[in-house]
Amino acid sequence: MSGICGLFFLDGTTPQPGQIEAMSAPLQRRGPDGTHHYQDGPVALGHTLLATTPEALHESLPFLDPASGCCITADVRLDNREELLPALGLNEVSRVIGDGELLLRAYLQWGEACLQHLLGDFAFAIWDPRSQRLFAARDQMGMRQLIYSHVPGKLFAFASEPRAVLKAPGVPRRINEGRIADFIEDYLEPIDLTSTFFEEVYRLPPAHCLSVDASGLNIRRYWELQPQPLLKLDSDQAYVDAFLKVFTQAVKSRLRSAGPVGSMLSGGMDSGSVVAVATRLLQAAGSGPLQTFSAVGPDPESCIETRTIFESIKVPGIQPHLISWAEMQPDAEELLRLLKEVDEPFDAQMNLIRAVYLRAQRNGIKVMLDGVAGDVMLSYSDRIIQLLRSGHWLQAIRDARGEARFWGDGSGWLRPLLLYIRRAITPNWARRLRNRLRDPSQVTPNPLMNPALAKRVNLAARVEQNRSHGLIERIDFARTRVNALSQSHLVVGRERYDRTAAALGIEPRDPFMDLRVVNFCLSLPGSQLESGGWPKILLRRAMQGLLPDAVRWRRGKQHLGWTFTTRLLDYCPDWKSSQPSDTEAINPWLKPNILDASGHIPAEPLEFERMMALFLTNWWVQNAKLTGSTDPLR
Repeated sequence: MSGICGLFFLDGTTPQPGQIEAMSAPLQRRGPDGTHHYQDGPVALGHTLLATTPEALHESLPFLDPASGCCITADVRLDNREELLPALGLNEVSRVIGDGELLLRAYLQWGEACLQHLLGDFAFAIWDPRSQRLFAARDQMGMRQLIYSHVPGKLFAFASEPRAVLKAPGVPRRINEGRIADFIEDYLEPIDLTSTFFEEVYRLPPAHCLSVDASGLNIRRYWELQPQPLLKLDSDQAYVDAFLKVFTQAVKSRLRSAGPVGSMLSGGMDSGSVVAVATRLLQAAGSGPLQTFSAVGPDPESCIETRTIFESIKVPGIQPHLISWAEMQPDAEELLRLLKEVDEPFDAQMNLIRAVYLRAQRNGIKVMLDGVAGDVMLSYSDRIIQLLRSGHWLQAIRDARGEARFWGDGSGWLRPLLLYIRRAITPNWARRLRNRLRDPSQVTPNPLMNPALAKRVNLAARVEQNRSHGLIERIDFARTRVNALSQSHLVVGRERYDRTAAALGIEPRDPFMDLRVVNFCLSLPGSQLESGGWPKILLRRAMQGLLPDAVRWRRGKQHLGWTFTTRLLDYCPDWKSSQPSDTEAINPWLKPNILDASGHIPAEPLEFERMMALFLTNWWVQNAKLTGSTDPLR
């Protein structure tokens, strides 16, 4: 996961010495293996390398094609190289061709339609001097990020991170108060796929591309999820075989690396299935073991997550590393530094993931597998509604009782079933009408928020905008599945992982985000997604003999993230007292006196709202340096 950046002076001005270097400097943690720059007329491009594929060891980006004058900078891993090389007439070339050059060759042959030929994770920009235009794009599922700012007629700047874009001359450096409110409300993080914490600095959404020249900026969607034909096979085992075939392809693609690959390993199905398949592939290739990294507690008997992790590490072919919240002292100082330097306040809650990435980095890992998207791809929360609407009431009752057992003791199944019945019989038009009639004035801001902020950003409208994302039209099974997978929650989650991993020079890879896996999952009938109250039933069947039954048939969920965060601050009491004594600077956002006069959090144990205040205060202190202002309203 390298870093990319660029400047394009739309008025023809030549970039001054040091300008592109200033943009690439913040990205060197993301790409510590080398930094290079390119300049041509009004354009300058930068690249900080994280060499995570064998080809990347031989490729220098930005890459210039002398014949056309086109130049590319890219953060890219292409998974269909075997198809692209012959299609582009490059299969007989003896030298190593990196993914960046391969992408540029695709652009030179197919133009912007090259995006229809790419499989993998990418964010890139191509300067085309023939048309005096910059073309850039982000991968279909949003595994890589592209941030930009456009000052019409003057400047276009882009990078992998907002802090690099803010280093470009002429980019506005004003805090986006709407995003501050999203953080304080906590659940508004996925309100959109474009905004950042800085005004006029934006994220390019997944599956979008842009072109910019002196006449303006054009952004368009180049791909979107489509309903897939329903896969009809003869048996559950046939579905298992079909799934394992495509899932193994996705895992294999993500094992292509210039060095050892690691993997997260929780006590659940998703990362466990990735590890199970990856270890088999490595063993078949005579490689391994696979290093795995797991966050645990001190007592397996009282923590089901820890207990099932101890079962998971029995999988043959792995070298396990356990990170316990009870033994964080050796890592506390570094975790504290990383916590202070988070890109966004949302990332302050990623301390468990941060601890895992830190341990991986210290063991020489640059590539980390995970299974973050497994829940989204292989679950179907409307399964009981589908059964009710199709008249299968007895099966719906059995699934409702099974779902209650999965999440608890099984006794409270009747009330959820009644709610499912109401949802099943409520037509879409009635749901839309109910949302239109909802009184926005009834929105109650988080007690942490300054009421003046809620009014300035029109919090009620933001809540309503976010709520509208969850109104999934239940047209038919296939379209409902597409709508569910198209929600923004998965993207913003992956963006958090991207930022957290980037701070440690690690590239996350998720086989469940592979387009082949996504389309396969969209083709599955509901009975292969959930059955008898068991979510991800196909994955549970597929892992028979690969994962311990204690993991496959584990009920419920348990996450240690909050414990890691509170314990980290317990290990580092000075962090709380390191806040500035003058907290009036953030009073426009927070209710006065949330923090005491010295900037401490007065309540112990730390309440969630007060911890949020602490994170926001710390983030502002760090980012005031970027904005050049001590006034958040400036």
